[in-house]
Amino acid sequence: MTFYSCFDSQGKVIARCQTDQEIEVLKRMGRPIVEVRAMKKEEAIVCSLTGSPSDFNLDY
Repeated sequence: MTFYSCFDSQGKVIARCQTDQEIEVLKRMGRPIVEVRAMKKEEAIVCSLTGSPSDFNLDY
């Protein structure tokens, strides 16, 4: 399973997503996503341990 980190223009993480569809929803909601990067396996483990990556997205 691949998780993605979404960054704004200043390089700050603004969301973590699991699918391209989640990323598109955030863009349509007006989130300033400038860059999307696949997370490394060791980073993605944190998402799977803490719940859904959408839990990180406070706007969802």
